[in-house]
Amino acid sequence: MSKTKFRYNQKTLSYEKVKRSIGERVLRGFIFIAPTIVLSLIFAFFIAYRIDSPKEKALQKEILELKGEFENVQKRLELVDRVTEVIKKRDEELYRTALGASEFPEELRLMGVGGSDAYNSYKKMSNSELLIESISKLDEVERKLHAQSLSFKELVSLAKERESRLASLPAIQPVNNKELKKMASGYGWRIDPVYGTRKMHWGVDFSAPVGTDVYATGKGVVEETRVNSWGYGKEIVINHGFGYKTRYAHLSSFLVKEGDAVKRGDLIGLVGSTGKSTGSHLHYEVEKDGHKVSPIDYFHSDLTPEQYEKIVEISKNAMKSMD
Repeated sequence: MSKTKFRYNQKTLSYEKVKRSIGERVLRGFIFIAPTIVLSLIFAFFIAYRIDSPKEKALQKEILELKGEFENVQKRLELVDRVTEVIKKRDEELYRTALGASEFPEELRLMGVGGSDAYNSYKKMSNSELLIESISKLDEVERKLHAQSLSFKELVSLAKERESRLASLPAIQPVNNKELKKMASGYGWRIDPVYGTRKMHWGVDFSAPVGTDVYATGKGVVEETRVNSWGYGKEIVINHGFGYKTRYAHLSSFLVKEGDAVKRGDLIGLVGSTGKSTGSHLHYEVEKDGHKVSPIDYFHSDLTPEQYEKIVEISKNAMKSMD
């Protein structure tokens, strides 16, 4: 069937062929194909947004893998956090108790807590909740570990001080007295051998032949080597630090000089009978924070418990001093 169109002309009383302009023909053609174009666009939109491309599928797979890795990191952080809590508990209940340390300040353990939200920049990212949770847990563990490192630094310093204190503490007898036969007089009220009056005896006397070795009872520095015509005669004073000093009196000779560093067991002098003395012996004193204390309390490193009890009894029985 012919698609040619005719129109009746009343003036000429005849049918004339209808001629369409190019614009009309284009418009009619567009109207004809418009539904096809619209349907094609809808289909393309569906394909683009509903069906993932291989690249998008690979990206989604990578995101899922990263999410799994984040979850694994969180589990490991939880484990580190639990271990940190165990270390903190040992710190507070064991290490600090053993070293006599005060409690670690809680405000240092909580440092960095609070303040403005530091995670705002992550909120616009995909999986932001998991990311923020992981980073905040990491910050928490990091803070705890830093606080614990400060605590351990303090404990190491205390341990070193304790080690130095133990090495400096007067802890042995100043003469070789394994058989416990040289103790002549103890600390306390005694009868003066020269004046016969009752007086305070501030040390202990060890009866020994002239020339018997005398040893430093702890680490320290020789503070004095003094020669007196009466009283203590030839004496050595050692400053052990931590408030401790020891005196070794009535010596026959010095084997150290002022300023010398000594350690426990070093030979420092020889027994004599110089000064106010009624026989060759060593007078030994211990001073703590400026006060003279009983040396008997410090004879613990070279005696068994049984020997210590025995020497305490011997010191009580000697009623007369030798100086």
